[in-house]
Amino acid sequence: MRTDSRLSRVLHVLLHMARHDGPLTSEHIAKMLDTNPVVVRRTMAGLREAGYVTSGAGKHGGWSMACDLRSVTLLDIHRAVGGPHLFAIGVDNDHPNCAVEQVVNQALGDALRRAEAILIESLGNVVLADLAQQFDQLCVDGGWDKAAKHGAGDGNKT
Repeated sequence: MRTDSRLSRVLHVLLHMARHDGPLTSEHIAKMLDTNPVVVRRTMAGLREAGYVTSGAGKHGGWSMACDLRSVTLLDIHRAVGGPHLFAIGVDNDHPNCAVEQVVNQALGDALRRAEAILIESLGNVVLADLAQQFDQLCVDGGWDKAAKHGAGDGNKT
């Protein structure tokens, strides 16, 4: 089963944007993510609508951060990009009158609701600034602190 990595990929982009001097074009971001600029623009549109990024057209245009990293959680970003259900596991409703299906669905439904509540709480407790701080520390520890301060692209060291 293929996983949905939209949240991870968008967080990657946002951290680079936060440490980059100037806007990043959709083409630049597409190269970072090994996708195409149309996918980038579609994904970034939700972030723009939520007020987390801005976009500009023209020669010096592109995507820029528009929010305080301390005020935006991972859950906020998940919601802004229209993230899918958090779990692909679901229940079967082909035979709603079947007692076996009813007890199985009850057990699975309860477990999924508890797991989703824990994940939502966890995502809501991490702000982008936490990730940026961890990124900065890794850069310092690895001797790449100039990359963290000046947004040196996506190099192989991040």
